[in-house]
Amino acid sequence: MEERDIDDLPKNEANYTSLTPLWFLKRAALVHPNRRSVVHASVQYTWQQTYRRCCRLASALSNHSVGFGSTVVVIAPNTPAMYEAHFGVPMSGAVLNAVNIRLNASTIGFLLEHSSSAVIMVDQEFFKLAEEALKILKDKIKTNFKPPLLVYEKFLESGDPEFVWKPPQDEWHSIALGYTSGTTSSPKGVVLHHRGAYLAATSNVVVWGIPEGVVYLWTLPMFHCNGWCFAWTLAAICGTNICLRQVTAKGVYSAIANQGATHFCAAPVVLNTIVNAPPEDTILLLPRLVHVMTAGAAPPPSVLFKMSQNGFRVTHTYGLSETYSLSTICAWKPEWDLLPPETQAKLNARQGVPPHLNT
Repeated sequence: MEERDIDDLPKNEANYTSLTPLWFLKRAALVHPNRRSVVHASVQYTWQQTYRRCCRLASALSNHSVGFGSTVVVIAPNTPAMYEAHFGVPMSGAVLNAVNIRLNASTIGFLLEHSSSAVIMVDQEFFKLAEEALKILKDKIKTNFKPPLLVYEKFLESGDPEFVWKPPQDEWHSIALGYTSGTTSSPKGVVLHHRGAYLAATSNVVVWGIPEGVVYLWTLPMFHCNGWCFAWTLAAICGTNICLRQVTAKGVYSAIANQGATHFCAAPVVLNTIVNAPPEDTILLLPRLVHVMTAGAAPPPSVLFKMSQNGFRVTHTYGLSETYSLSTICAWKPEWDLLPPETQAKLNARQGVPPHLNT
């Protein structure tokens, strides 16, 4: 009789399912249906409402023949619609491409062609930019297409809030497409799959030690590597997303004081703006410790020092589009707490170590 390894067991529906961060949203709606999910100025949604809105979006896209193999472009700042797209688009089976709103029309036109976009969702503030990009695309491919224009909320109304979406059959299927800045040549596309997005989203919780129910302030653009995958992380921990259309020091301090924000991510340049804001835009004494994650160019020790003096606890990380979110983290050591603040800032300014060692 042929010997068989006890681990040589086939996959089946009872013991295996593809990883996808889309499950986070469904769970958040089930566990905390009435907890605030997304806040944007006077607009507030609960997790149950966000889940139903995302189902509507997925359904409406499906009704327009958007599904597996399609790409949906979103040109928008940090708004509820941008957050919903991170779930609603892949729930339809399509791939999300959140476009950098700071790019020019020519570059966006290149992205539209390169990504073979089926649908473009555009915030009203950037409608003219999208129009210019589409005109460049039309002239380049010599096609006189005229896409129909639909208002987002009306589009959602055409969808079914009870839409039965399906998770990916293979966790290797794409969930999002992003592009590098293209400073020296044409932007290069980076494809994220469901498995990687799931693991990166949960990794954020482990690396940063984020508690359940956190109130997170969106100072980091969601078009930057899907907000370093925090768009999916917030659903995993059933937190609250505070959206800012424009990031200002006054807006950050206001969200901390009035919305209960406890965490946010930002590039060093944003930290510099916060610590150098005029007194009328700041809070002299924060109501609580506010945790900040910064990445990109290494932050100067002077900025880290000022952030610490102002009541912020900064975690210094670094990442790449190709690695989903965090690539390295300057892991804080308890013995550093006994050092002078200036020395702490210098240590925290150093590039860190891999958050996970897989070699």
